[in-house]
Amino acid sequence: MGSILQYALVENLRSEARPGLKGICATCGAIMVSKCGSRVIHHWAHASRLECDPWWENETDWHREWKGRFPPECREQTRIAPDGEVHRADIVTPTGVVIEVQHSAMSDLERRSREAFYQNLVWIVDGRGFRKQFDLHHLLPDPNDDEAKDLVWFKAARGKHGANSGVFWRRSENPDHEPGGMVLVHGSHTIEHLIATYRGHQQYTWVKPRRTWLDAQCPVYIDFGDEWLFQLQRYGSNELECVYRVSKMKFLHDAMVETQARDIATRFHPTIGCNAA
Repeated sequence: MGSILQYALVENLRSEARPGLKGICATCGAIMVSKCGSRVIHHWAHASRLECDPWWENETDWHREWKGRFPPECREQTRIAPDGEVHRADIVTPTGVVIEVQHSAMSDLERRSREAFYQNLVWIVDGRGFRKQFDLHHLLPDPNDDEAKDLVWFKAARGKHGANSGVFWRRSENPDHEPGGMVLVHGSHTIEHLIATYRGHQQYTWVKPRRTWLDAQCPVYIDFGDEWLFQLQRYGSNELECVYRVSKMKFLHDAMVETQARDIATRFHPTIGCNAA
């Protein structure tokens, strides 16, 4: 079947589906028919079985909810490359940031292709299906703090209760350290003053991870269905895998005002208030 869309062109105006309407696909110009049954989200579908955008993922309630967080003019925006390649982005903010919300699995090839096409891109991944495989562990101090830069944290993993609670060694105490060598180990309880500088970073364990998101070149935020997003990041000089906790309210604000995807959730905006940082 063809794409399931929220908008089609009706008399050259972007319109949501209503019973009895016919429209035009803004991407390929094909005929669209409205689907407005009592058991489905009202949507547009291509009249033919042809697919105009192979990247497009049929819409779920989760997709519709995310797109609904942005103004209508930001949703389902067509983008054309200089060579004529055409794709339809889930969301494009007024500042040019592209947001793709992804529910289903994705191959490395498709992810790389989308990142190359959109470039200024943010991924939001539906994490509800693998929430039980994703463990959040100890908090990490502000990576820009001078004392924090001296710490090297052991990687957390299921069953490693010490590392999951926070275990580290100091470079200053082990200046001649070589990989695999002995170090003087400390627990996070010894640096409570430093943990107070927490900005949102913490260790995690992801059992059977979807590797393509770990290799992504554009920012990846995981949505577990509550008020937070968790951006996949690297921490410290040893590039420790971590997540960065960001409120959805903060993300939504920054996506509308920042011009670069990588600047989202990196700066404090006084208009947001302390509860969104």
